[in-house]
Amino acid sequence: MTGQELRQLLLDKWGRSYDIQLRRIKGQIFVQVMWKYLEQASFPLSESEYLAHLNAIADYLQAWGGVSQVKNYLEKTRDHPRLGKAVSIPLDLGERASEWILE
Repeated sequence: MTGQELRQLLLDKWGRSYDIQLRRIKGQIFVQVMWKYLEQASFPLSESEYLAHLNAIADYLQAWGGVSQVKNYLEKTRDHPRLGKAVSIPLDLGERASEWILE
C-alpha cells in the first residue's frame, strides 16, 4: 500500500483526505483517522507533506501486516471522524507486537 492508496481509501469512504495518526494506547497500536482533512483551509500540511506523511503510515502498516485490517475496518464501520472524535482502528500485531511496543 502507498500513501496515495491510503488517501483513496479515505476519499472513497468519506469524500475527504483525513489526517491519520498512529497511537499506542494501553499497550495496543491504533490507527486513528482524525477529524482534520487536507481540503480544509486550516489544515497544517501541504499536499506533498500530507502524502509524505501517509506514505510513512502506509509503510508501517505494510511492515506490521495491518493493511487488510485497516481496509476491512473502513469497509464495515459506520463511524466517521468529527470534531474532537477520531475513528480508532485497533491493530492486531499478533506475536510480533513485542517487536514494536516497548513498555
